[in-house]
Amino acid sequence: MSVLEAFDIYRFYHAGEEETLALRGVSIQVAAGEIVAVQGPSGSGKSTLLACLCGLDEPDGGYVTVLGERITRRPEAERAVIRASKIGIMLQSGNLFDHLSVEDNIRLQMHLAGKVNEQHLDELINLVGLNHRRHARPAHISGGEAARAGLAVALAAEPKVLLADEPTGEVDAETEKQILHLLDAYRKNGGAILVVTHSNAVATSANRTIHLFDGRIADHV
Repeated sequence: MSVLEAFDIYRFYHAGEEETLALRGVSIQVAAGEIVAVQGPSGSGKSTLLACLCGLDEPDGGYVTVLGERITRRPEAERAVIRASKIGIMLQSGNLFDHLSVEDNIRLQMHLAGKVNEQHLDELINLVGLNHRRHARPAHISGGEAARAGLAVALAAEPKVLLADEPTGEVDAETEKQILHLLDAYRKNGGAILVVTHSNAVATSANRTIHLFDGRIADHV
């Protein structure tokens, strides 16, 4: 069953008389229990695609559905509700609010989805190995710890799909292994994952790899 589907997505950017074709007819499906990696050179449209998939950006053509529900071309308030309840998002940075502790960042995401569950919060913190840092603020944790905390935030509301942009981009090899283990556990529990990555280790762990080039899908592996 496809949890996330994109149908013929186009995205254009304009700067004066210049037009950039960021995405040119991209179609993607991600099923439950599947990890799909997206790779490509800088400027190929990877981050634009992820933004369109989660409704943070609107495509100029085509549309996106999550569990059969269209997220494209709906009011932002409606898109925000879908994101909060069905989509976990892990960006390259900015996943944590600086003034909140690790556990309060996770709790906030649960609150936004209307799914506050203190037992699940404790389980998540233990799962990402941050029980000893649960009361620390982002400025006082390492880059690897911040990456794992960001993943916990993304999974806080038990979303059906996880979208991750370079989740291991700024961590060491050991932390990358830990994050891959967590992603695999989420997949085995029926989660659908689309991950934008330059990491060969992440791509190797995926069920499929999609290569973007100049805004188009070049091939599937």
